[in-house]
Amino acid sequence: MKLKPPIPPLPSALQPKPKRPGTAEKVTPIDVAQEAGISAVDWIDERTSMSGGVRWLLFRKVPKGTNWFYTLGSATMFAFLSQAVTGVFLAMYYRPDASGGAYESIRYVSTDVFLGAFVRGMHKWGSTVMVVLVFLHMARTFFFGAYKYPRELNWIIGVVLLVLTMVMSFTGYLLPFDQRAYWATIVGVNINGTGPLVGPFLSDFLRAGPEFGVTTLSRFYSIHMLLIPGALAALIGAHLYLVARLGTTAPPWLQAERAPELTKAEV
Repeated sequence: MKLKPPIPPLPSALQPKPKRPGTAEKVTPIDVAQEAGISAVDWIDERTSMSGGVRWLLFRKVPKGTNWFYTLGSATMFAFLSQAVTGVFLAMYYRPDASGGAYESIRYVSTDVFLGAFVRGMHKWGSTVMVVLVFLHMARTFFFGAYKYPRELNWIIGVVLLVLTMVMSFTGYLLPFDQRAYWATIVGVNINGTGPLVGPFLSDFLRAGPEFGVTTLSRFYSIHMLLIPGALAALIGAHLYLVARLGTTAPPWLQAERAPELTKAEV
């Protein structure tokens, strides 16, 4: 018989405080709105039973010595969500037209759309921030030894997420379709073509043909907007599940302190 781990209880800070006997209840509009929100959440939870899974994911034990280095993964996920939200707004105005429509749509967003330059700036610089955070998160995982048993699969998923993040940045670089994006993408595709065995096929796939043509921009746009985000979302979900399932590792300096204690206990 398979035993399921018990659902952790809510922290005391989130539990409602009991009311003092004999005191009259003063109902305010805030209380009414709070009660309506609680009723709506209870209605959804009664039909989906999602509260147990949410508590299992969020309220779990963490090792002693956990510090700010452990927030790099959450920061990377926040950067991905920011890229997804700003990317949706940019896609409402973008036209993958190699004859001038792509560049003109980007110019229109940057100069005429309300807060367009701000949203585009968040998306442009957010991609750089996401790449930096992914590398820092993987460096923390490596130097803290969090890739070892039983977390090897989570490390492999993290490596795939790193590769997909780089592909996301590469495909998005062409979308403004200005001179710099055009020639930089040609150089990048030619570098991919020098790879052994699959290099020429990969270059043909990215160019959507043997030469850089009008369909190349559509190919990059579909990869950037549809293929890579879906794969990233699925792998991030699997990554978070394994983190909640296996837990996080203690810092290496605490593991080194515990090692002599374990040796004495065994003796």
